[in-house]
Amino acid sequence: MPQTQEFILTLACRDTTGIVYAVSGLLYQAGCNIIDSQQFGDVQGEDATGLFFMRVHFAAPPHLATTAMLESLFSHVRTQYGMDARFYAVSERPRLLLLVSQHGHCLNDLLFRCRSGQLAVDIPAIVSNHPTFAPLAESYGIPFHHLPLPPGSDAAARRRQEEQVEALVERERIDLVVLARYMQILGPDLCTVLKGRAINIHHSFLPSFKGAKPYFQAHARGVKLIGATAHYVTADLDEGPIIEQDVERVDHSMSAEQITAVGRDVECVVLARAVRWHVEHRVLMNGHKSVIFR
Repeated sequence: MPQTQEFILTLACRDTTGIVYAVSGLLYQAGCNIIDSQQFGDVQGEDATGLFFMRVHFAAPPHLATTAMLESLFSHVRTQYGMDARFYAVSERPRLLLLVSQHGHCLNDLLFRCRSGQLAVDIPAIVSNHPTFAPLAESYGIPFHHLPLPPGSDAAARRRQEEQVEALVERERIDLVVLARYMQILGPDLCTVLKGRAINIHHSFLPSFKGAKPYFQAHARGVKLIGATAHYVTADLDEGPIIEQDVERVDHSMSAEQITAVGRDVECVVLARAVRWHVEHRVLMNGHKSVIFR
């Protein structure tokens, strides 16, 4: 007996009546089985966008076994409601490019989650402006690309380095770029190329504590809460749409090194959640905000 294929449908459009009925009815008539469905209408509050968002996980019969066939099936409903609608095959594993500098906790965490099956992705390459984690990449059998940016590199040199990253993204058919503590600001051209498919992680002290050792600065000021924020990369530094945040309590009895360790753990967890939600197509853009279907 032919096997069904599972897909994810995500959509956004102006909020109005009949959307859920139209979508679920069409899938039912086509012989699909809805496994999970979530929706949200941003219609309350002064900053409401008036948009409706929906994520549907469903199984499709063999005659609708490709996203192209589903796109064709859905064309009338998409036009009727002016939808930004996209289909994703659950069986297709997203391809990630990881960027890292000299702090490897987030890199190591993502590699382990992938190897242990907690994160259903493929990682065909790792890029760094330092050679530090070449042995770690080798231990996982992942090609490591050292693309150095010496101190004092001018804008032209930075652009040449980023062009190599862009070429790698295209060659390896990368779906998502993850800045796993990559301590370089991406230029506007690269931000444009990677719009909506690059995630960064940073500690939640910004802009209070900047520099190489923010946790040491936090310790010196007696901070009681530390945290991390994962967000999409934009040309506006650390101001892209937020995907996930979390915090942990610290106190006077902890050393700066202990606070740093706690902070790194939070960064790992927050980044991993953001990456997982993105690759499971649970994140939809709502202007400068995001809608997360957990």
